[in-house]
Amino acid sequence: MARRRLLLMLKPFDVYQFGQSNGGSSITNSQAFRYLDNRRKVHKDAINYCQDILRKKSNIDWEPILRTNLSQPIRNFDLVVTVGGDGTLLQASHFLDDSIPVLGVNSDPTQVKEVEKFSNEFDATRSTGYLCAATVQSFEQVLDEILAGQKVPSNLSRISLSVNSQLLSTYALNDILIADPCPATVSRFSFRIQRDIELCGPLVNCRSSGLRVSTAAGSTAAMLSAGGFAMPVLSEDLQYMVREPISPGAAIRLMHGIIKSDQSMKASWFSKKGVIYIDGSHVFHPIQHGDTIEMSSKAPGLKVFLPHD
Repeated sequence: MARRRLLLMLKPFDVYQFGQSNGGSSITNSQAFRYLDNRRKVHKDAINYCQDILRKKSNIDWEPILRTNLSQPIRNFDLVVTVGGDGTLLQASHFLDDSIPVLGVNSDPTQVKEVEKFSNEFDATRSTGYLCAATVQSFEQVLDEILAGQKVPSNLSRISLSVNSQLLSTYALNDILIADPCPATVSRFSFRIQRDIELCGPLVNCRSSGLRVSTAAGSTAAMLSAGGFAMPVLSEDLQYMVREPISPGAAIRLMHGIIKSDQSMKASWFSKKGVIYIDGSHVFHPIQHGDTIEMSSKAPGLKVFLPHD
């Protein structure tokens, strides 16, 4: 069997903060403190376990990297393994094209009994791992199946973004949010669905708190929480929703809908400033009055091993 090159991308330990670093009071709830300490230990143990598994594999050359240290496109690897949760996999996706598959290992899955136990004190939800095909317990088996060609990755759609006809280098695997940097500020914009140069819908003028567009994979995240619907994960369509529209009148039916795989949405921004947030708050692109933003699912897909592949 040919040797494989594998990149092990790791969520750092310092995301589990116990208290404030600016001199403020630390967490006083001892149960919450122990909970956070346990989360860090579980994650650290998961990393050590995965590394031990890889050290035993004579047919793999691998190297680890913290996700915070990744700054260049990922090249010359046969497989990327992320250890963390969906956020770590999303961050890896921004550095991957459609040639290298990724396997997510959920290092710290939510424990239902724990959530119930602490429900009156704090939110004990851990990692959902919707996109993660493995846990620590199943990692070696899933990895062996991949190396043996018994497991095939799914191709997930991503969002392609252009601002003033200039293509952005980052594709969104989950969703994008276009909004004012201040969440309390009203955003003014318009949008229209089109197919190439053919118009597929009316011009919609909006005053709201922003516009969200999600992929099928991202439709179970913020979109679903806002009242959208879950889409089949392999769908190439996009879902959009105007957030908190102000007096939409008869246009209310146009505030939420689908962008078909052969269509795009073209939006014009009429507020003084704005931001396009890509897969959360860490990756963003500033916009200003008069900018046009075009969104479609024509981006290169991402090969992901899903839980039920």
